[in-house]
Amino acid sequence: MTNKEKCEIIEKYLDEILPDAGCELTYTSDYGFLISVMLSAQCTDKKVNKATEPFFEKYKTLEQIDSLSLIEVEEAIKSLGLYKNKAKNLKGIVHELLTRFDSKVPSDKKELMSLPGVGNKTANVVRVELFKIPEFPVDTHVERIAKRLGLAKKDGSVIEVEEKLKKSFSKDHWIKLHHQFIHFGRYHCKAISPDCKNCKLRGICTKNI
Repeated sequence: MTNKEKCEIIEKYLDEILPDAGCELTYTSDYGFLISVMLSAQCTDKKVNKATEPFFEKYKTLEQIDSLSLIEVEEAIKSLGLYKNKAKNLKGIVHELLTRFDSKVPSDKKELMSLPGVGNKTANVVRVELFKIPEFPVDTHVERIAKRLGLAKKDGSVIEVEEKLKKSFSKDHWIKLHHQFIHFGRYHCKAISPDCKNCKLRGICTKNI
């Protein structure tokens, strides 16, 4: 089987079981989404939503958030892992948006990655969700699926996985597939106890090889 044939099988199956996969972070502003993605590192979207919804309901502007002390921000997000470092990044992002970007989240990748706590994956997710710019962000779920399905090498870095996925699939499908891979990894092909028995991709999966 060629890689192209394999990719066609994967896309067809994901379209079948996850036709409407999308972002599960809740947000009401561009900066709110950016901050939520930063906070989601090593944390579930559900936990992030539980922390950010009351936070952004209480503090409705960048100026209000900027006026908070670091301790106040830490208190608001202490339910999240690595909350002390994330609180510093949150304060830093808000201040940078106010002082450098006219209170608007930039779409440029280099500009996004110049913000505190914003790396390649976070920048890609923001570009995909807020600006509909084709990217293929690789989180733990996407990385796991790509490697299990033989789309990337087992020891490949996150950047290498991203490059492989971009080469394997049409650019027009990157955004949709990014969401489908996440949902597939989150609810079907889980890290522990994946539902292999009911998966139509088990014939091309390398998990048990």
